Amino acid sequence: MTRLTAVFLALMSSPALAASGPFFSLRNTDFVVTIAFLVFIGILIYYKVPGKIVSMLDARALQIKADLEEARALREEAKALLSSYERKQKEVKEQSDRIVAAAKAEAEAAAAQAKADMKLSIARRLAAAEEQIQAAENSAVRAVREQAISIAVAAAGEVLAKQMTEEGAKSSIDAAIKQVDAKLH
Repeated sequence: MTRLTAVFLALMSSPALAASGPFFSLRNTDFVVTIAFLVFIGILIYYKVPGKIVSMLDARALQIKADLEEARALREEAKALLSSYERKQKEVKEQSDRIVAAAKAEAEAAAAQAKADMKLSIARRLAAAEEQIQAAENSAVRAVREQAISIAVAAAGEVLAKQMTEEGAKSSIDAAIKQVDAKLH
């Protein structure tokens, strides 16, 4: 209740109620403000301001409606574009899966081929190594034989040199010359 009393007193002490005297007098501020307000409204109506405001609001409403229609059209276009891109993405994914599968198969085939080539290369290298070992063995046997022959010849020469006399050497040389002469002619 005290609040209501406070509000009523505040309204009673406002400047609008401060005017004194008759209402239809130019000394009454309420009357002057009312007349000024009515003149202002009359000027607005004379210059057709409310019609202009209404036409501006109508134009704005039409513009907003056109913008909404354009937004709907763009939204539909975006949906269509999105579905198109989703289809393309799916196709690209399927294609990439096929490419990956083909690459795996190709890699496995290449690995198998490389394994086969490696086995073949190892077999060739083993064969070449065995041939080199055999050649080295044959060369070593030949070298041992040649060394044995040269040692045997040297030993035979020493034995013959000790057993041979000067006459025997001459007769042996003569016999060797005759034998060579007989074979050459």
